[in-house]
Amino acid sequence: MSKALKVGLLGCGVVGTEVVRILTERADDLAARVGAPLEIAGIAVRRAGRARDIAVDPELVTTDAQALVSRGDLDLVIEVIGGLEPARSLILTALENGASVITANKALLAEDGPTLFAAAEKYERDLYFEAAVAGAIPILRPLRESLAGDDVTRVMGIVNGTTNYILDKMDSTGAGFDEALEEAQALGYAEADPTADIEGFDAAAKAALLASLAFHTRVSIADVHREGITEVSATDIASAREMGCVVKSLAICELDEATDSVSARVYPAMIPLNHPLASVRDAYNAVFVESKAAGELMFYGRGAGGAPTASAVLGDLVSAARNRLKGVPGVGESSYTQRAVRPMGDALTRYHVSLDVADKAGVLAAVATAFSDHGVSIQTVRQEGRGGEAQLVVVTHTATDAALSATVEALRDMDIVREVSSVMRVEGD
Repeated sequence: MSKALKVGLLGCGVVGTEVVRILTERADDLAARVGAPLEIAGIAVRRAGRARDIAVDPELVTTDAQALVSRGDLDLVIEVIGGLEPARSLILTALENGASVITANKALLAEDGPTLFAAAEKYERDLYFEAAVAGAIPILRPLRESLAGDDVTRVMGIVNGTTNYILDKMDSTGAGFDEALEEAQALGYAEADPTADIEGFDAAAKAALLASLAFHTRVSIADVHREGITEVSATDIASAREMGCVVKSLAICELDEATDSVSARVYPAMIPLNHPLASVRDAYNAVFVESKAAGELMFYGRGAGGAPTASAVLGDLVSAARNRLKGVPGVGESSYTQRAVRPMGDALTRYHVSLDVADKAGVLAAVATAFSDHGVSIQTVRQEGRGGEAQLVVVTHTATDAALSATVEALRDMDIVREVSSVMRVEGD
C-alpha cells in the first residue's frame, strides 16, 4: 500500500466533526478503497478550545488556517467553513500549494466558481463539491460523469430541506407559515435567522451549480431568478389541494434548444400529486432530471445534516485521493457551450391566479378579455362565492412570465377586481 495521503480540514463544526469521526472510525476501510491511508494532518478552527462531539488530537488543531493550507505537504484539503471569505483565499492557496480540494461551499462556487475552477486547472488538482447541493444525494457526479454522453434538458428539484419542511407542515397539518417556521427552528431544520432558506438564496446557489453542470455553461447565482416562500398562504395551499396539487419550493433549470439558451429559477409552485416530487415530505430533498437518452431520473434522500453531508464529502475525498495516487486530476469544469442565460420574463409556465371580484354581470368576460389582450390563454376558470366573497380562480395555459405580469397589472387597474389575492406558478405537468 502507498504511503499515507495527508488531509487538512478547514472547519470542525457539525459537518467537520462527522468527517473526522468517519475518517477515524473507518480508517482501514477507506485506506483499502483508496489504496493508501488517509491521515488527518491538521484541522483549522476558529476557537481551538471549543468542546466537540468527538475527541480531536489537540496537536492537530490550529487557528491559523492560512498557515495550514500553505504548508505544501498536504495532498487533500476539505473546506467546510462556508461563506465567501476567507474560504475563497484558503481554497486558492491550497490549490496553489499542491492540494486537491473538496468543498461544500455552494455560495462561494455559485458566486465565483470560474476563479476556483481556473486555479484547479492551472495547478492540475481536483476541485470537488458533491456536498454543496443536496447533502448525501449523489447528483453532481451523475450530471458530470454518468450523463456526460447524454443531453440533459431539464433539472427540477427540491433542494432546501427547511422550505420543504415548512410547506409540508402547512399542507399536512393546516399550520400557518409562522407556526411551521417556528416548528422547523425548534427541530433544528431552520436557523435562528432563516433568511437564506425561506427567501430562496440557498436554493438559488444550488440551482446555479446544477444548471452549470447540466448544460455545460457558466451560470452564477446572479443569473438565477429567486422567490422565497414567505408569501405562501393557507389559501394557496388549499387552492393547490383543490387542483390535485401540492405547493413545493422548486429549483428549475431548463435548456431552450430553439434559442440555445438556459434558464435557472427558484420559486414556490403547485405540482400535481402524481409527480414524483410531490411525495417528497419533511426535510428531504429530491432532484428530478430529464434527458434525451436516459429519460426521467430522480435522486432522493437527506439533503442536509452532519452525517449526510459528510457522506458526500468523503465520497469526493476518496475520488480525489485515488486521482492523487495516479498522479492525474479528475474531470474538471465543463463550460464549452457558453450558452446565454434566458431572462425570467421569457420563461414559460402555467399560472394559478385568484381574484377577488365584484359580484355583477360581465365580470368573467372582462377578466377573460384582460388575459386575452396580453396573449395569455385560459385553461380553466372557476367562479366562487357571492357578494363581497365573490372570487374567480383562473388557471392558464403555458405563458411567459412577462405576459402574465402584464396581465396581472392590467387586472389590478380594473374596477371590478378588488384584489389579485394570489398568483402562483404550476409546474410538473
